Amino acid sequence: MYIEDKTYKSIKASQQPFEKAEYEYCTFINCDFSETSLAGFKFLECEFEGCNLSNISLTDTAFKQVNFADCKLLGLPFDKCDLFNLEMSFSHCILSHCSFYKLNLKKGFFTGCKLTMSDFSEANLSSAQFDTTDLTGTIFEQCNLEGADFRTATNFAINPELNKLKGAKFSKNNLEGLVSYLKLKLES
Repeated sequence: MYIEDKTYKSIKASQQPFEKAEYEYCTFINCDFSETSLAGFKFLECEFEGCNLSNISLTDTAFKQVNFADCKLLGLPFDKCDLFNLEMSFSHCILSHCSFYKLNLKKGFFTGCKLTMSDFSEANLSSAQFDTTDLTGTIFEQCNLEGADFRTATNFAINPELNKLKGAKFSKNNLEGLVSYLKLKLES
């Protein structure tokens, strides 16, 4: 089934399930998908605004040029998605306890997000932007962070010995997130 250019507002998926389909150029506003399954769904150039997608199944779910704004995304296994042309951006979202393990998120955008206790192990985040994003407890191990922008990110801990950092951008104010593994003390 193919659904194009449709807007969905304030739908609770547990009471009014969405059809498993390919959604293209669709907008989802204030919809609650929590505790449901989007396994096998395809979203192409779609927008999610103010939606709750917490604790959903994402097995083989396709997100191609999908934007999430002001959404709640807790406990999501993004690493189970369809990886072909996976492309997502996040603006002012709550992303906690999510797995981005081994994902290719080159040039990914995280703007004003609370991205905590999540796992980016072995991910390609080259040229990604973490603009005013809180990264408390988030894991970066064996990542490609070349050219990534952390200048306004907060609360990150990145071990320079375990990640590729060539050309990554940091500000003088957040260098502690890079040297914490070295047990150094920075003073102003």
